[in-house]
Amino acid sequence: MSQQPAPEKLEQLRQALEAYESGEAGGGLFDREAEQAKSKVRKRALGLLDQRARSRHELRERLIDAEFDEEVIDLVLDDLASVGLINDEFFAREWVRQRHERRGKSSRVLDQELKRKGVSAADRAAALDQIDEADEESVARKLAEKKARTVKEVPEDRKERDKALRRIVGVLARRGFNQGMSMRIAIESLDNRIEELRD
Repeated sequence: MSQQPAPEKLEQLRQALEAYESGEAGGGLFDREAEQAKSKVRKRALGLLDQRARSRHELRERLIDAEFDEEVIDLVLDDLASVGLINDEFFAREWVRQRHERRGKSSRVLDQELKRKGVSAADRAAALDQIDEADEESVARKLAEKKARTVKEVPEDRKERDKALRRIVGVLARRGFNQGMSMRIAIESLDNRIEELRD
């Protein structure tokens, strides 16, 4: 349970805010110049967060690219983290959930993406716990079946069949699914598609 600040602290803060707003602050609790520098960084950071959620590392890199002072950036990011606008654990969970379901990405690829975004190993592991083996297989199967439907006629020979199979396996490989599972699912999906075409 959070403690309420003492009345004298609140009064001190109220007076400091009044002095700051009226331009009388002379370096007490507020530094007008520092606050103005933070204000510019904060505005850019909020604009970036308004586009989509970002990891702390990703946001920091974008702000550095915009040539803001690194010390000011870190202060602003601390402020944003303290009010919950930056939260790598939440960011990682949402990244995994959305990109696994909507884009059909494997946990291995998602782990690599989060690592590039500077998300810690612990936050990555917690986020990837959402995906179990059955989820992985289900997503891989949907992708394989979709690709198998692009086969419009029964392959004439082994060479044609292998070509179709390679295309299905390729779709799964590009999304990072393991080779053994990819091959098994691709064969099943192609066999099922050939049966459909023969009916």
